[in-house]
Amino acid sequence: MHSQLVIDFFHYQSVEEMPAADRALVEQAEAACKGANAPYSNFRVGAAIRLADGRYLSAANCESEVFPSGMCAERSLLYYYATNYADVPIESLAIASVPSLRECYPCGGCRQTILDVERRQQSPIRIVMSGGGQATVLNSAADLMPFSFKL
Repeated sequence: MHSQLVIDFFHYQSVEEMPAADRALVEQAEAACKGANAPYSNFRVGAAIRLADGRYLSAANCESEVFPSGMCAERSLLYYYATNYADVPIESLAIASVPSLRECYPCGGCRQTILDVERRQQSPIRIVMSGGGQATVLNSAADLMPFSFKL
């Protein structure tokens, strides 16, 4: 049996083309890059979420001398969120990086973690992947991992 998978997404050649709410979230993620601890890779990543009540939270990646024990920005942020704000749904999550030659996409572990949060809150999380002055936006974390783990 043949099946086909189609993923809808928005691509913006310029962040300036994006809706104001997404631009604001990208700015939060870019600002979070400044807090990254990335002495080994020199690749600083910031992530920001906008909660349903309008609050923003952000975090950055953190590397360790005992590589690979570091933590990605997305997971750092989502674990903090899960232990402090889980009663307020996440509407959107943005990712940015420095250097920023292209859009910053989440790794597999982060993709699964974002999807786990989306499933727990029982509503989609809009994903904004920015970089190089551009952005790609998905309406759900499920679009990042169409063949995901599920217990």
